[in-house]
This record gives sequence, C-alpha cells and structure tokens, in this order.
Amino acid sequence: MSSSDRKQVTLRWKGEGLLFEGGPDGVPSVTIDGDSHLGPSPMDTLLLALAGCMAADVRVILEKGRVPLAGLAVRVSGARAASPPRRYTSIRLVFEVDGPAPEHASKVERALALSRETYCSVLHTLDPDLEVAIELAGA
Repeated sequence: MSSSDRKQVTLRWKGEGLLFEGGPDGVPSVTIDGDSHLGPSPMDTLLLALAGCMAADVRVILEKGRVPLAGLAVRVSGARAASPPRRYTSIRLVFEVDGPAPEHASKVERALALSRETYCSVLHTLDPDLEVAIELAGA
C-alpha cells in the first residue's frame, strides 16, 4: 500500500466529558461529542460521512453530465440495534436535488446508482449486510 492510499487522522480528548477534537493534519479540526452537546456524536458523524460521500459523488457525476444543479441536500436516518454493539441495522438516505429539469431525471437516478454501486467509499466500508435505502425526494 502506497502512502497516498493511507489516510490518517488524530483525535484528542478535550479534557472533559466525551468531547473530542481532531482530523487530518493541516485542515480545520472537527468536534465529536459522545454526549451530542457541542458536536455530533460518533454515530451521527458516521451518518454525516455517508451523506457527504454520496453527495460529493452525485454532485461530480451530475456536473460531468452537464446537469444543472441549484441545490443538494441529504437527509439521513439510521435505525440502531437495541443492545451493544448498538450498530446501525438500517440506514435511509433521502436526496433533495434542486435544479435539474424533468428530462434530467434519469441522469439524477444514474448518479445515485453510481455512487451506491461504485464510488462511495464510505458506503463500501460499512458492513455489506447493512440495509441501505436511497430515495430521491419527490420521486
């Protein structure tokens, strides 16, 4: 594995509660709060990472397909197991895409499928048995 294939982040406890701060060297840090008071929890952060990965894929794919995009939002919800480890048992993503004309609907659907099937490294890092539903709002 080359060094360009290896990612590294550092997370440091802030000295109180379940508050941590970190990220890769040279970029602004993020706050992760196990109590969800001053930042998202680790499990919220996982949902954000998945949404961010897929949203970036969709944005790039639509841009390459010359599909106009005025806005993009992703709502993500996850159902968790009742007992430890309280992993996600299912995740639902709803994409709100603003800008594409009706004739671009197939390109939007294709962008979602390509992200899910090929490009989203966060999704492909998760347990393959995880149930993931992806929807397009208003579709």
